[in-house]
Amino acid sequence: MSIYTLNETHAPNLKSWVDSANSETTDFPIQNLPFGSFRLKGSNAPFRGGVAIGDQILDLSKAINAGVFGTDVLPAATAAAEEKLNRFMDMGKDAWSALRLTLSRLLREGALAEDILTSCLVAQSDAEMGNPCHIPDYTDFYASLHHATNIGALFRPNNPLLPNYKWIPIGYHGRASSIGVSGQAFPRPTGQTKAPEAEVPSFGPCKRLDFELEMGAFVGKGNAIGTQVSIEDAEDHLFGMCLFNDWSARDIQGWEYQPLGPFLAKNFASTISPWIITMEALAPFRTSFAHPADDPAPLPYLTSTENSEKGGLDIDLEVLLQTAKMREEGAAPVPLATSNMKYSYWTIAQMLTHHTVGGCNMQAGDLMATGTMSGPDASEACAMIELTTGGKNPIHLPDGETRTFLEDGDTVIIRGACARAGAARIGFGICEGTILPAV
Repeated sequence: MSIYTLNETHAPNLKSWVDSANSETTDFPIQNLPFGSFRLKGSNAPFRGGVAIGDQILDLSKAINAGVFGTDVLPAATAAAEEKLNRFMDMGKDAWSALRLTLSRLLREGALAEDILTSCLVAQSDAEMGNPCHIPDYTDFYASLHHATNIGALFRPNNPLLPNYKWIPIGYHGRASSIGVSGQAFPRPTGQTKAPEAEVPSFGPCKRLDFELEMGAFVGKGNAIGTQVSIEDAEDHLFGMCLFNDWSARDIQGWEYQPLGPFLAKNFASTISPWIITMEALAPFRTSFAHPADDPAPLPYLTSTENSEKGGLDIDLEVLLQTAKMREEGAAPVPLATSNMKYSYWTIAQMLTHHTVGGCNMQAGDLMATGTMSGPDASEACAMIELTTGGKNPIHLPDGETRTFLEDGDTVIIRGACARAGAARIGFGICEGTILPAV
């Protein structure tokens, strides 16, 4: 495995000629340079590739036409300018890194290309974002020990954690077609539920709708069917990360999930943030990784020196809620919980390695979600089912409203950012979704 090392693109003193990229609060300084897909609001134009810089988007198609890319990176820039990033993602690590370096040099303070590229900028406020890539497949993991324990305690108080949890990255295959980008609004799902006292199930709208604060990781270069991605090579196949909300219909899931797991409870909608933050941009925020001393050591195929030394990620996470009433009154969203990616019991590399160990072929654009990233503290419970102890302890909001689970009109907002001394702060943007009444 080859985790990115620090280079000139990470220098904390780098400034951009795009003034908004130099703000201490921006998610998108020149040290970030995430990729996405956009078009002007209200237009019917095809989506096209862009790079976030401050509050602007560098339109890659216009930059190509302006002649700023040399022949060495022009193929990568051309692929990144397409409606979806899949072809660029499939080019591999050398192409991703070379284009990122070129973009960094073009957008730096004093760059000769400033006069040319100024006309290639589009304000993010004028843009509509699309899914950054076609997502062929989506896998949801269960990587927070704290979330798994909290959920297990609700259903199995005497045995909350199943015996396989500390040995194997638990995951299931989800539905990719219903993954939408931030701003997604979807109807409350309907399905079968069965109350404990009822003799037969009933059909109707979900009554226990929930969010799940997760991180998503996009596969770049895939592997052939029948081959394995080793733990040493896994990072070479990872393109970047996003915020992820895996909406969950808890009452539908409770009736359907045995013996095969969630189905309608999860397939109605998931929401991602629109910008893919590259693994290279995250290099300053890598952390050591280890299981607690009393837990089993990962099996050898899930173990490497580099993964132990810097396989983890330090990403601060936050989830907020804005109800319809709050929105009508102009009230700001209220925080529900904070957490951090460092609470993941498995690294992203381990998840990818385990995913392929049986010969599964991954494709460019495949999405792996971490599962709910809850932390050890009650304030770090990242789903309503945890925050309310299964609906027994309602949340009291500042305006007098209460919530056990989510109601129609509720908007859930997830944010994430990395901050560390000696490195520029980089953010993930926003992952926002709103619940509409059931059809």
